[in-house]
Amino acid sequence: MSVDSTHEVVEPVVDPEFGPWLAQASILVVDDEPGMRNFLVKTLGPRCKSIQEASDTKEASRRLDARHFDVVILDNVMPGKNGLDWLAEQRAIGFFADVILMTAYADLDTAIEALRAGVVDFVLKPFRSNQLLNAVARCLDRTRLQRENYVLRHELKSLSHQVFLRSKLLGDSVLIQQAREAIARVAPLPTSVLFTGQSGTGKEVAARSLHSLSNRADQVFVPINCGAISPDVIESELFGHLKGAFTGASRPRDGLFMHAQGGTLFLDEIGELPYMLQSKLLRVLEDRRVRPVGSEREIPFDARFVFATNADLKSRVKAGTFRSDLYFRINVMQIHLPPLRDRGDDVQELAALFMREMAQQLGMPPVTIYERIREALARYDWPGNIRELRNLIERTVILGAFPEDFERFVHDDDTGGQSLAEVEQRHIVSVLREAGDDREEAARRLGISRKTIDRKCASWRI
Repeated sequence: MSVDSTHEVVEPVVDPEFGPWLAQASILVVDDEPGMRNFLVKTLGPRCKSIQEASDTKEASRRLDARHFDVVILDNVMPGKNGLDWLAEQRAIGFFADVILMTAYADLDTAIEALRAGVVDFVLKPFRSNQLLNAVARCLDRTRLQRENYVLRHELKSLSHQVFLRSKLLGDSVLIQQAREAIARVAPLPTSVLFTGQSGTGKEVAARSLHSLSNRADQVFVPINCGAISPDVIESELFGHLKGAFTGASRPRDGLFMHAQGGTLFLDEIGELPYMLQSKLLRVLEDRRVRPVGSEREIPFDARFVFATNADLKSRVKAGTFRSDLYFRINVMQIHLPPLRDRGDDVQELAALFMREMAQQLGMPPVTIYERIREALARYDWPGNIRELRNLIERTVILGAFPEDFERFVHDDDTGGQSLAEVEQRHIVSVLREAGDDREEAARRLGISRKTIDRKCASWRI
């Protein structure tokens, strides 16, 4: 636990009565009475990660500007500016943490004023230590649930084909073993990581593996697909906003960055981040501070950054669509994930795994992967990589058999001596036909992007 220099530094004790989150919390106590501050430090200090004190609102403002706090315990009646007036000012310029108000006055007017100012809990003086600890535990649970809910809802907005096997990076090929070794080496370090590779090669799986091996494994993992958020709202989604910051901003809200506080922030398709936001991301990386839309305050921020791209960022830097300073800032440790076609027998292992998982998930019997199918799996070029394989297995479980056009890839006489590129074209055209020429649906089934479908169809002039 880290506190002011006048207090002893000790390790926090996990108290099961008040939940596991208290030991990870940073708390600010704002009270003009030294005796009350001393009591709160002695009560909370041994149980939380860090605790700091402020004897007045000016000192409290300085501390908020210097670092992030999970909970603020605030006295209302203080010399100069009272606690609720100060809190209302802080909310107006960008302060989102939960606040517990200490008050000796339990009248209705005070309660209404406190709620308007953004207080989330009360403790009435005089109070026992357990009352305070329960109030702090409620705030931490509330914040955790809000963040998890927000992150999960954000993930559900992603296309279904972007969500696949997340447990671990599987396979025994040399290339994937090299990627796993690199992940294991860099995971314990604070270094930012850039995963590169084609769409569907498992970059999010690799990022989650990195997170699980890091010292932030017990904190939240927040995945953000920079190409899936509308440019009109992406700044607010990432950085949050204050009430009235723009039309429709009826209440203040944390952004996804702040929801990753203490954990890992995964920015997928970083090459699709709008140019105007690239400079703001660079500033966050350098200063570790986030400025919500409409806010005058930059909020201290701590998270591990992990990036991924299927684009050639060097080419985009030369073309002027990606900032060179941001590229050099994120390209500290680059780990390449190979395409599925270069991973040898890994396709067989992944197909068997997906078959078991899909059959269990859908409540349907698995389909036997006969030798002729294994040959087809090995011969196919997999333009959509692991994602396409997973989608193929899901369709197979639903239909009860592998698609006929896929089985034709086994023998040379079946393909008429065609190259893999020609076989790929035939398969994509077949899936497109099955989808009623709906390119969005065909892309979903194949596990590739709509842009890839459009580009290939243009090259084939169809």
